Amino acid sequence: MLQFSLWQKLLILSICIVGIFFSIPNAFYTRVENKNDTLNAISKGQELSSSELKSLRAWPAFLPSNLVNLGLDLRGGAHLLAEVKVEEVYGQRLDAMWQEVRDVLRAERDVIGTIRRQDGRSDQLRIKISNVSGMPRAVELIEDLARPVSSLSSVGKKDLKVTSDQNILIVEFSEVEKLALNERTMKQSLEIIRRRVDEVGTREPTIQKQGERRILIQVPGIGSASELKTLIGTTAKLGFYPVLKQTSNSEEQGNGRTQTLPAKDDKNIYYVLEKSPAVTGEELVDAQPTFDQNGQPAVSFRFNPGGARKFGNYTANNVGALFAIVLDGEVISAPQIREAITGGSGQITGNFSVEESSELSILLRAGALPAPMQFEEERTIGPELGQDSIDAGKIACIVAFSGILVFMFLSYGLFGIFANIALVINVTLIFGLLSIIGATLTLPGIAGIVLTIGMAVDANVLVFERIKEELKTAKSPYRAIELGYERAFSAILDANITTFIAALILFLMGSGPVRGFSITLGLGIITSVFTAIYVTRLLLAIWFDRTRPKTIVV
Repeated sequence: MLQFSLWQKLLILSICIVGIFFSIPNAFYTRVENKNDTLNAISKGQELSSSELKSLRAWPAFLPSNLVNLGLDLRGGAHLLAEVKVEEVYGQRLDAMWQEVRDVLRAERDVIGTIRRQDGRSDQLRIKISNVSGMPRAVELIEDLARPVSSLSSVGKKDLKVTSDQNILIVEFSEVEKLALNERTMKQSLEIIRRRVDEVGTREPTIQKQGERRILIQVPGIGSASELKTLIGTTAKLGFYPVLKQTSNSEEQGNGRTQTLPAKDDKNIYYVLEKSPAVTGEELVDAQPTFDQNGQPAVSFRFNPGGARKFGNYTANNVGALFAIVLDGEVISAPQIREAITGGSGQITGNFSVEESSELSILLRAGALPAPMQFEEERTIGPELGQDSIDAGKIACIVAFSGILVFMFLSYGLFGIFANIALVINVTLIFGLLSIIGATLTLPGIAGIVLTIGMAVDANVLVFERIKEELKTAKSPYRAIELGYERAFSAILDANITTFIAALILFLMGSGPVRGFSITLGLGIITSVFTAIYVTRLLLAIWFDRTRPKTIVV
């Protein structure tokens, strides 16, 4: 057990050196972080100040720049718990179906008579039919529009439920379709929130579903919860609508195919628009903050090929007409079409500030939320609180580390020093691994490191106590050390495997702080076994080969 070939020695030393190499940036956290932020800004084409350019030279390029990401409780940031109003999607989908339903029913006007859409619940499409005797035919026509539900658990079921109440035809989604819509809405909301947060360049946000309709959002490093709400709480539904007329009457109603929306910058001006957009924001592929010909902030946009074709055809056929750009129910601008716009790109102006144009471009690039959200809980954790957590964690680590170093030295003398060296390497390897995989360190994660420090010497204690037992039976020092490692190995392995399984279960079943604890605990178990079985034994082997002691005291 004390014999190491050259390649084994080189492998153990290489692992230790690589771990130390990748942990070094964490000792210069602010300096490396500033350089990483500057490189990120350069990749996005942003202009840099002289201090930002100086930060590039503050950390050598040949050294790694991977850092352990700090979680919300260590760095400060924003915490939100939002409920997605999935019911809003039902009404939007039914509104989109209205034109198709109307065309199908009109084709059978001689049987059904005239039709008129009625007001009612948002999750129902209510249609008044003049010829009550034609109601069965109307129900049959709408049922033909139903499609199979796109869900493996609902094979053979349809997405529409069609009923009648005297002369009122009622169209709504079936229960299985509502469940499928809810699931798709939540998945889409999670993805869009993640894209919006990623656009800001924050590190390691936590975005996860909680329950059936709630989403937990935690973003370290962002200024406040209100800033985060502004970023993700806007649905950002963009559309380009034909303008029928401009009015000052907010109550002006159309014929069911029009809508009246206010101007963003003047609440006394309203626009009567067609209900269906000529082009939607879903067909945008890019949006960037820019400046118009007058030097005012604006947003440039670009459509995909399908959107570019629609946009070009509409502007070519409506030269001279007004064209409203609508964002979340407000007309942000209504320019006149002066010529056909066939390039698939354009510019949105509307008295923006620089911050507003930048924020709008982020929202448009990330896409529209499928449904509005209601914020149930919001918290801002200041960096001072985060710093307090870091300081408390440092103190806990230092106390645990120092106490164990002193205990091992007093209990085992020279052997304790070897164990202490392995312990220092162990903690360094943990930070190296956390940096390599880009893990997030939270306050529970620090607790995991403290626990690992305590557990790290456990294997060495088992070995050293076993060596003591072997020395009592008059074994030679060499043979006692060999048997100590050989006979303690199975106990060390069994104990650490069971603890590692517990850490794995915590990681798979837990979330947030529990996962942070399980990651550091799991990595700590791996590094502890490596340093106890290989690093400490290698140090003992090197010492024994050089000194060849006749007796040893453990």
